[in-house]
Amino acid sequence: MKTEILSTDEIARAAEIILAGGLVAAPTETVYGLCADATNEAAIRKIFTAKGRDERKPISVFVRDMRGAEALCREVPEAAYKLAEKFFPGPVTLVLRKRETVSDALTASGETVGVRCPDNAAVLELLRLTNVPLTGTSANLSGEKSAESAEEALRAFDGRIEAVIDGGRCGGGVPSTVIDLTGGEIKILRAGAVSKEEIEAVIA
Repeated sequence: MKTEILSTDEIARAAEIILAGGLVAAPTETVYGLCADATNEAAIRKIFTAKGRDERKPISVFVRDMRGAEALCREVPEAAYKLAEKFFPGPVTLVLRKRETVSDALTASGETVGVRCPDNAAVLELLRLTNVPLTGTSANLSGEKSAESAEEALRAFDGRIEAVIDGGRCGGGVPSTVIDLTGGEIKILRAGAVSKEEIEAVIA
């Protein structure tokens, strides 16, 4: 397989690849993400193979907005809408209860799924053109540093994925803050670009 290098003017080509079951590394405001159609189980499994990732580890999902999240999640609490209003698009991942239609391959057979709306024009356009949720795992081989540039993504995945969108260098490599909203108490599962204080100010 020859990995294509696409410019941000070639998002339509990246969308074609994803809708055909392929994998594309795309920039976000944090790090590059490895995107596939999150409704395509075969494509999801290709992510694990490409990354050498343990299939017992769930993969988060990129969505365009809370309407996209509602298609994947049930019992969405009011706090999720408040956080989305403030931080979508942005570096926050909301962990919510999944719908039965969400692939077990995506969630490692768990009952929750992480959803995020990235603040990057290229990946938002990719979401618009594909009109499907996209996998949002970081573009790196398992255990290695997340790619912050197209060059780093290509170095990791050349010949393993169909394409890399060159959107320049990402904004610093700090990952999204992961927030569990499935219980009575809101929990921060991973500290990231948005602080605990910023989150508490929204949901207080």
